[in-house]
Amino acid sequence: MSGVTLEHVSKVFGNVRGVDDVHVEIKPGEFFTFLGPSGCGKTTTLRMIAGFYYPSAGRILFGDRDVTALPPNKRNTGMVFQNYALFPHMSVFENIAFGLQVRKLPRPQIKEKVERALSLVHLSGYGNRRIDQLSGGQQQRVALARALVIEPQILLLDEPLSNLDAKLREETRFEIKRLQLELGITTIYVTHDQAEAMSMSDRIMVMNGGVVQQIGTPDEIYNRPLNRFVATFIGETNLWEGTVVGIDSGEARIEVAPELVLTGRVQNASPACQLKVGQKTAISIRPEFIREAKPDDQHNVVKGNIIVSEFTGASVNYVTEVGGNRLRAMFVNQGHRVRQRGEELALHIPTESIYFVG
Repeated sequence: MSGVTLEHVSKVFGNVRGVDDVHVEIKPGEFFTFLGPSGCGKTTTLRMIAGFYYPSAGRILFGDRDVTALPPNKRNTGMVFQNYALFPHMSVFENIAFGLQVRKLPRPQIKEKVERALSLVHLSGYGNRRIDQLSGGQQQRVALARALVIEPQILLLDEPLSNLDAKLREETRFEIKRLQLELGITTIYVTHDQAEAMSMSDRIMVMNGGVVQQIGTPDEIYNRPLNRFVATFIGETNLWEGTVVGIDSGEARIEVAPELVLTGRVQNASPACQLKVGQKTAISIRPEFIREAKPDDQHNVVKGNIIVSEFTGASVNYVTEVGGNRLRAMFVNQGHRVRQRGEELALHIPTESIYFVG
């Protein structure tokens, strides 16, 4: 088991900078995710770790070993590709055994390792099947077994669930996390799916335009975003613009519309946001933190007209119009009457739920 360090790594393709100055230390045994939209540099970064691309600048270390210039076959990594890259003319057993055969292991040892790998991914007895006889989820598990059977130091996964349907994605997500915890292997995972990243990761690196936006735990990324991009990319949020009109006793008042002033806690501000009276700023309010107002609520009570009412079963989502702004609120379904479009709804925005992102 080994950690991975990227020391100010950049990658340039002609005149295009694909990855710019990525610096991060991934701990041994950690499940670490690169998260971002298409073209943000996450797959390029993963391919540099795998050895398929060499950095234009910076170093890559596995533990204390500098692997920057080593070819892929010298790095002892296992990789699962987005399209699985299985050999259709080979059986399940032959696909998994391929890496061991390249390493010229004895046949009895290969058989033992492949059978163990099949058991690990819950495919015992599938060794003789053809790849086209398997479902998408089973093919994904074969690809995972092929990556794990060589006992790599680092497991790399590039959007491995993107070809699966929603239910199968959820099941396979659980299986990957189970295997990672069982084996204790350092795992680097690439995805654009926030739910995958949040549910599986120990830490997440959010990227955009080849630049790291934030590194942190799922809780930190979601509840304390460093900037507007992270706040809007991770989950859903209400991002409102306003002006700071007062600061007192650890609380800041921000005017977000004429005669609409909200109060938030100064401590709930990103490091890049230095709150001062008269300063323009933005606030992030997560829909699930908002609740229906009660008669004794004194601050941050707003009234809005419902323009969208969504019943999902587990929750009721309302989009309201408040002072020229859209405010989305999410309530857990408790069997209450679902309000309809056109009705007025009084909402309370708790002081602690307002986060200043600058």
